[in-house]
Amino acid sequence: MTFEKYSQSLIRFPKIGFSLDLSRMDLSEEFLTKMQPKAEKALADLALLEAGEIANPDEGRMVGHYWLRNPDLAPTAEIKAQITAPITALKDFAKKIHTGQITNPAGLTFKNILIIGIGGSALGPQLINDALGPIGGMKSYFFDNTDPAGMDKDLAMIGANLDRTLSVVISKSGGTPETRNGMIEAKNAYDDLGLEFAKYAIAITGDGSKLDQFAKSEGFITTFPMEDWVGGRTSILSTVGLVPMALQGIDLEAMLAGAKTMDDLTRSPDLAKNPALQLALAWYHEGNGKGDRDMVVLPYKDSLVLFSKYLQQLIMESLGKAEDLDGKTVNQGLAVYGNKGSTDQHAYVQQLRDGLHNFFATFIEVRKGRKGRSISVDGTNTSADYLQGFLRGTRRALYENGRRSVLISIEEVTATTLGYLIALFERTVTFYASMVNINAYHQPGVEAGKAAANVFLDLLNEVRGHLTALEKTADDIATEISGDPEEVFHALVHLAANGEVSHVRRDTPAEDTFGL
Repeated sequence: MTFEKYSQSLIRFPKIGFSLDLSRMDLSEEFLTKMQPKAEKALADLALLEAGEIANPDEGRMVGHYWLRNPDLAPTAEIKAQITAPITALKDFAKKIHTGQITNPAGLTFKNILIIGIGGSALGPQLINDALGPIGGMKSYFFDNTDPAGMDKDLAMIGANLDRTLSVVISKSGGTPETRNGMIEAKNAYDDLGLEFAKYAIAITGDGSKLDQFAKSEGFITTFPMEDWVGGRTSILSTVGLVPMALQGIDLEAMLAGAKTMDDLTRSPDLAKNPALQLALAWYHEGNGKGDRDMVVLPYKDSLVLFSKYLQQLIMESLGKAEDLDGKTVNQGLAVYGNKGSTDQHAYVQQLRDGLHNFFATFIEVRKGRKGRSISVDGTNTSADYLQGFLRGTRRALYENGRRSVLISIEEVTATTLGYLIALFERTVTFYASMVNINAYHQPGVEAGKAAANVFLDLLNEVRGHLTALEKTADDIATEISGDPEEVFHALVHLAANGEVSHVRRDTPAEDTFGL
């Protein structure tokens, strides 16, 4: 590869310290010319989205996460107020928490936050917490699953400080089982200490939702709105992310400003200078417009270790669709995995370079090694020099073996630059979805998974009702309830593992017996 090719393929914005290097994606002029109509349509589609067009016809919803960082774009004065009023309110609330104007019932200040949510309602706050950490604010813990052992672990870490811990329950509908379970588990922990949960809790939820009704009837400290035009995977810059940020002392205005800056750059009609459009074209090129290759995300910075996980939800939930907008079966998607460099290149770069060629890589470079002076660890080389060497060397080694990659560079990890990255990928997803003619803003597969879980829970309770002291096989109970013997067996094994029934293992699962 020549320096000239690199120079021509680099999109950079020196004033904000951001660049996108596509030189190792090999996007030919012929490909870019062929894709120009799709790129122009993607720009037009996004303009309609930002103007308030219904983007999720299944639910009759607009998609307005772009308005969150520029309320002036909101299509009505009412929606603009739905953005600006909560920001004022949450800043005031965080200030009162920090200054002790709002305390626990004993008059003690809150020291910790327990965030109870799942998916985007937890992953966004987790990313921010990991990347930027509490800046003179409150330490965060997370109930982001319905795994009781995981919740016990967090409660053990909080320990005697539960009475100094503010619980933040996040659910748009209030009916998400994992979040509801986490809230009940948290309430039980407070109850065990003789503490009234509601006096230690706030909610972020839809107006009139089950959670909203519960919070108000129980007397939660306060509630913040979660609008129906913000989806979970794009909610990081809504109250979902901003309330925890304010409590952690993170500069939320800087993050909103960073996202707005990237939004502005990626509205450019000059396709060659629009980083999100170029990134979407690179995804299309490498995956043949069908997601034929996975994306491996490698941020070379410990503080961005959760970024690949964040992108996993944003991209895979948005692009993994069975049908296109015309109702044709397309089975679209883009699989995302990764962790951090250089740690995890030891885990899988061998396969990336020499194994199955089913991926392209996205490297994220943070130019500044650390704040303050760096020591030499080897001659004149610093630890940061080594990190840069591993990034450059790995990218070169992959390309020499025909494996393509993108490189995104920022100066350092700050609230502003994290805002750049979040907005860049949100808009790339929107552009790419337009190019492959799918709806990025509904998720029937997620709903199908929830429905299947409810079927199993119904079966579990039926099985419970047919257990007796007389030992029975899975077949016996399946016959009694007209159920599937294998599903009944799995239900029985679960009940046995959790101490509800006895389990006698015999030669085969079909011969195993269970009883009270």
